[in-house]
Amino acid sequence: MGMWRTVKSDIEAVFENDPAARSWFEVVFTYAGLHAIWSHRIAHFFYRHRLFSVARVISQVSRFFTGIEIHPGARIGSKLFIDHGMGVVIGETCEIGDEVIIYQGVTLGGTGKEKGKRHPTIGNRVVIASGAKVLGSFTVGGNSNIGANSVVLREIPPNSTVVGIPGRVVKRNGMKIGDRLDHTNLPDPLIETFRLMQKEINELKSEIERLKANETNGNNEPVALLANDSKRS
Repeated sequence: MGMWRTVKSDIEAVFENDPAARSWFEVVFTYAGLHAIWSHRIAHFFYRHRLFSVARVISQVSRFFTGIEIHPGARIGSKLFIDHGMGVVIGETCEIGDEVIIYQGVTLGGTGKEKGKRHPTIGNRVVIASGAKVLGSFTVGGNSNIGANSVVLREIPPNSTVVGIPGRVVKRNGMKIGDRLDHTNLPDPLIETFRLMQKEINELKSEIERLKANETNGNNEPVALLANDSKRS
């Protein structure tokens, strides 16, 4: 895709996803997310030509003015839309597909000091809501939605909806997924802990009720015997 076609598609992405966008002039001169994407495309050009220092300077200047930090090494597809964008962080080995939407406070980061691919790969037409953290080297399948403030640490199948900490799939291909489904691939230790605790609480309640019943029966037996003896006399 040529430079001007890329610029045009980036602007079109704003109009497609933001009902507040009124004119090309307003979008080009006032949208920080768009400025951050364009700055990154320039920085990435220098990064690919191994001019790493120049690339980092451009990315840091962009970060200062937009509040959005995109490492020059990250690979970004067409029509990325960063809405508001303040606090967005995109790591070095992150790969983002086409027509992705990212809201403010999102982090696409790593989980340690490992070398090589350490940031997520985001599929096409993924929506990542405010404050979500996607951490690690795995793939988020296309057409997925990640809920606000979710923390995603494992691979997400395509066409999924993810919520929670840690993030868990609650819908796939439009169908709701119960907590017990696919626990092998998508474990949720928090829910599992609550389930075990509830089971133990129910067992304790049953034991207490049984002991109360035994105690009541034991106290009533002498009273019944005394009543029978008085009748006989």
